[in-house]
Amino acid sequence: MSKASPEHSKFSRTLVTAALPYANGPLHLGHLAGAYLPADIYVRYLRLKGEDVVFICGSDEHGVAVTISAEKEHVSPQQIVDRYHAINKASFEKFGMSFDNYSRTTLPVHHQTGQEFFLELYRQDILVEKSEKQLYCEKDRMFLADRYVEGTCPVCGNSDARGDQCENCGTWLEQTQLINPKCKICGTTPVVRETKHWYLPLGRFQKELEDYVNSKKWKENVRGYVDSWLKEGLDDRAITRDLHWGIPVPLQGYENKVIYVWFEAVLGYISSTKELSQKRGDPSLWKKYWQDEATRYIAFIGKDNIVFHTLIFPAILMAWNKGGKSRYILPDAVPANEFLNFEGKKFSKSRGWGIDLQDFIDIFPPDTLRYALALNLPESRDSDFYWKDFQARVNNELADTLGNFVNRTLQFIQRYYEGKVPPRGELNALDKWAVSQMEETPGRVAGQFENFKFRDGVVDAMSLARAANKYFNDSEPWKTRKDNPEQCATTVNICAQLTRSLAVILSPVIPFAAEEIWKMLRLEGTAAQSGWNTAAEMKVESGTEIGHLNILFTKIEDSTIEEQIKKTASGESAEQPAATQATAPIKAQISIDDFRKVDLRVAKVINCEKVPKSEKLLRIEVQVGEDKRQIVAGISKHYKPEDLIGKSVIIVANLAPAKLMGLESNGMLLAASTDDGKLAVLTTASDIDSGSIIR
Repeated sequence: MSKASPEHSKFSRTLVTAALPYANGPLHLGHLAGAYLPADIYVRYLRLKGEDVVFICGSDEHGVAVTISAEKEHVSPQQIVDRYHAINKASFEKFGMSFDNYSRTTLPVHHQTGQEFFLELYRQDILVEKSEKQLYCEKDRMFLADRYVEGTCPVCGNSDARGDQCENCGTWLEQTQLINPKCKICGTTPVVRETKHWYLPLGRFQKELEDYVNSKKWKENVRGYVDSWLKEGLDDRAITRDLHWGIPVPLQGYENKVIYVWFEAVLGYISSTKELSQKRGDPSLWKKYWQDEATRYIAFIGKDNIVFHTLIFPAILMAWNKGGKSRYILPDAVPANEFLNFEGKKFSKSRGWGIDLQDFIDIFPPDTLRYALALNLPESRDSDFYWKDFQARVNNELADTLGNFVNRTLQFIQRYYEGKVPPRGELNALDKWAVSQMEETPGRVAGQFENFKFRDGVVDAMSLARAANKYFNDSEPWKTRKDNPEQCATTVNICAQLTRSLAVILSPVIPFAAEEIWKMLRLEGTAAQSGWNTAAEMKVESGTEIGHLNILFTKIEDSTIEEQIKKTASGESAEQPAATQATAPIKAQISIDDFRKVDLRVAKVINCEKVPKSEKLLRIEVQVGEDKRQIVAGISKHYKPEDLIGKSVIIVANLAPAKLMGLESNGMLLAASTDDGKLAVLTTASDIDSGSIIR
């Protein structure tokens, strides 16, 4: 039997949100693995337990990315978001996402909510007005928001750096730091002018946020990311922008500005819940989920959204709560996932690398993708989706294990018992073992799901299917049918119970197949309504007449997968710039004497931390034999400090010292990098003493 965790049992209901996807392009598999599939599994599990839960999401439809997409296509921003909201909503539905409400941030209810929060913080004198220097295009007569400016990065020299960040080296930038900036609309050089904006002073909430974070038991990857931000100290953050597309700033003198998307998008969870309340005919229902301390709030996101949901959104809610009008609850858990890569590389729309959700489910049943992704969720580190692995999961596990057991059980009933489940007699040791597996598995799976360990939960659930197959094989009903009919009937009855149990515990993961099993068993209601704890009980009555039988999962042919691999490869080569289609050319030859000048050593990482005010640099302390030294490396976008501590890495030990961000670096870490920016620090394959020479 499943039991709620002590933290969970304190609450009367659960609010679940999944990050609002940007409505300027189609969803891909990485989005699903980051936030949406784990959220849906969790919500379906809670509903099976009979809990009061609402599942909220919607399209994020404001911001510069939308306006740039609109300008490229020579259409309005509204046309862009209308198109992709419809595409993504339909894709989610086909995939089986069970949102209670999927809203839009362009709706009036969201604009009202965004302006209401802005004005409340303004009324409390929390917001700070500042004059700042910003680039202005005299030709287009407009201030240029971050992504409307491109120039040369002052850190790495990348000539395609944006006005907010250089994607090549990961450095966060102020647009006025760019070298040779150009307006992305007309290509002219902008000038610097002063403009005014409102800021949220996050630093005022630092202590309150630290206390809040310290009160939660969050996943290690989430906590590590949050701690690094708090350690560096929180700065004021602008909440208005010089744009026309977005929520208008509701203050006189700010008519040509909008509320910055990072501030208002998270409020889309609240406005979406308000919309749900209106649809259900109870306008105040949303308050039960957002302003009642008996509600537990779980926010599912990808790691790129961690800071917004663990620090910024809570700070916004804390600021509102200071007004005393009403109090919003804060996220109780933020089970963020890392990134899912595709065939060993990052998803890249510009290079045609990856596959969109809408294209995938036009070819394969949604449950096959749900299952394969569930077993490959990047819960603690980045993971990869491979076509061959997907095929193996479907063929070996869904078809040969689960599908085979269900089919052979129901076929046996149909063939030898006139399609009716036979009665069971006294249980022998093997029968009791099978029943014990059925009774124990729901509790194990529930424990994993309660702790957001969905991969382990799915493994435990599928273990019951393997145990069921073993039971069928070891019981040999094809033999006992003739020499021990009572035992055969008992075996088949228990197999029918196992079939039902599998439908229940796998319903959150493969809901379409679960309902198909339910129909074949001709059970009342649906698998999704059956009740989680009933999976441990023998609920299929003797004499139950099974329905029409269908094959649950069809094996995927090699030719089908090869075709997808070929399409993926051709898609990349078609979009990828010629200069990056091949490995970088080998540099000019050097002599052995030149190589001998480089002193490569094994170094043990004894401490590592982020460099304050830098998004790129890590300060690494290493032990090289008897020598301790400090190395500063620009790898924080690829490694968290805790990932490196204790590792034996390879360094250039005789490199002349250099200063980075005021810190002296004595040596260089060696790493391998790919054309698409993926980086891996070189480590030793076995335990070699620090200081050892690399020859």
